[in-house]
Amino acid sequence: MKAIVLNDKNELTDQEVQIRSISENEILIRIMASAFNPIDYQMRESEQERKYLFSPILGRELSGIVEKTGPAVTDFRIGDEVFCACGSMGSNGSYATHILVPQEIAVRKPRSISFEQAAALPVVGITALQVLNRISIRPDTRILVTGASSGVGNFFIKLLLAKGIKYLTVTAGNKDRTEQLRKIGVQEEQIVDYHSPDLSSELIRRNGGIKFDIVVDCVGEYLSETSAEVMKANAVYADITNRISSEGRALLFDIGATIHHISNFVYAREKRYTYFRQSLEQIRRYIDETQVTPPAITVIGGLSAENAEYAQHVLQNNGTSGSKLIMQNQI
Repeated sequence: MKAIVLNDKNELTDQEVQIRSISENEILIRIMASAFNPIDYQMRESEQERKYLFSPILGRELSGIVEKTGPAVTDFRIGDEVFCACGSMGSNGSYATHILVPQEIAVRKPRSISFEQAAALPVVGITALQVLNRISIRPDTRILVTGASSGVGNFFIKLLLAKGIKYLTVTAGNKDRTEQLRKIGVQEEQIVDYHSPDLSSELIRRNGGIKFDIVVDCVGEYLSETSAEVMKANAVYADITNRISSEGRALLFDIGATIHHISNFVYAREKRYTYFRQSLEQIRRYIDETQVTPPAITVIGGLSAENAEYAQHVLQNNGTSGSKLIMQNQI
């Protein structure tokens, strides 16, 4: 198969790779589209993130067509259209023409969307659902989402709006991202520019002069400190990024905050495949029942190291304008 391989010099290269034999409980997927995520370049830069590097072929989510099934597979037939988050659970990552995955982590693609749109869903959708499922949210809960135009932030907000949550405040950094949030239903008065000179005071003012019950932080670093400043005592902080600053951690401790570290890694490590399937089934229902829309996407081209390098560069420089970057693997 054709694949983009990370070599010993930390460079992405185009190579022909032999895929291993199929196991009895696996399906072979011909990948139609795959998505890019910040962890793709972070694993090349950071020792902390490099522990998630299980294959020199990067990529963590995809959509495609079942091309072969193992002898114990009962859930799929050849020709089924599927999507999944492969993480460390597949034979390789999704920067390739093919992948072998356990049948338990794949789900039939939403009928109403394209392969490219479906490839943008697994990581952000599963992560956003984990936040929703782990945190108790009532109709009167006041929620702040930082980095609201990020993939996870955007999808999480769509879930909140679908549930009729009204007391919502978000941060964004420019007009394009503000407009993107308005298009999905966030009101102008709910959106705060994170460049505001006294951001903490402005956030509290937009929240009716009171502090927040829940903060979902999709940025981390200095915004983890701002988050702590605008939270009630014993409020809930959802950490999406694993980038809480040392000062932010101290401030969160001082207010007695409950911190939820949002990560899918443990489920993959412990082979708790049901978590992935149930999440994707729920996402598929949301999409096909038009309760939420898929993420905005930008297709960067076909399967090549050059395109992958370009996509990772755009992610590094925060240049996506709120769109998920997608590669068409079969061009």
